[in-house]
Amino acid sequence: MPADARLYAYSAVLMGSPILLKLAEHDEKLAGDVFRLIRQQENLFTVNRAGSQLMAMNAAAGSHPVAVSAPVFALIKRAREVSLLAGSCFNFAIGPLVKRWKIGFQGDSVPPAHELQALLALTDPARVQLDEQQQTVFLPQPGMEIDLGAIAKGYIADVVRDFLHQRGCFCGLINLGGNLQTLDAPAGETAWAIGVQLPFGEPGALIGSVAVSNKSVVTSGVYERYFELNGRLYHHILNPQTGYPLDNELLGVTVISDRSLDGDIFTTLLYGLGVEQSLVFLKDYPQIEAIFVTREQQVVLATQQPFRLLDERWRVIDSTV
Repeated sequence: MPADARLYAYSAVLMGSPILLKLAEHDEKLAGDVFRLIRQQENLFTVNRAGSQLMAMNAAAGSHPVAVSAPVFALIKRAREVSLLAGSCFNFAIGPLVKRWKIGFQGDSVPPAHELQALLALTDPARVQLDEQQQTVFLPQPGMEIDLGAIAKGYIADVVRDFLHQRGCFCGLINLGGNLQTLDAPAGETAWAIGVQLPFGEPGALIGSVAVSNKSVVTSGVYERYFELNGRLYHHILNPQTGYPLDNELLGVTVISDRSLDGDIFTTLLYGLGVEQSLVFLKDYPQIEAIFVTREQQVVLATQQPFRLLDERWRVIDSTV
């Protein structure tokens, strides 16, 4: 990124992650307002907080519909649409499986196959009933749970971007623990240099960087949350068809888009497709660009944004050429 001497950095821990805000001008009040906004949004979309709308909705599974606020309903509606795409590895009803695996949290373990099969029966996104008129959500079977963890950060990053624009701030960057939303680059710079992390490397170790401005950069990788057992790695990106972690040639996917919400959606969709199918899939979505990091130490570029390789052990393949 541009030299920190040109920027003012503000940080907080929210949504279980360190949050970083960089501004071109010193403005503690604006930074405080941004963090308060994130906290308000977190309270709307978290699934693990007493009194949250999602917790109330999940607690009422098999009993009755629950009325939710317009933003929550809209995000659930979008998550349901994406979950119902043919072959989608995005599933907002995957909550029971996420809770059982506990990957990245204390008590993680490999569930018995029969247990996974029973939980899979609770994760059909088509069964989630939405009432547009009443703004209600109903989970018809006890034990069903909605989890917006794969999409909420992107939505919140977009909310923060719009808030900064409303406050007259057009130069800066917000990092919501993996969801980066950039505004204009600082004076003298044409873009922000956003790092692509080295899988399983030391903190700050990078394969390369991509130059963007007024774009969202969202990365999802198997190295973010995982545990190992008997020589096998179990990561947090679950296959909603099998209940087990996805297993393909990918270590990570970075999506570059105008909206961070789209970044969240497409990292999961593309991860499930793998490189070859993703490159075909992306032809129908010219507004979405991606960088794929594979187990064969390849960096496959499906982006027009400038990429700079920083680790010569990796090989760049430009699919756009």
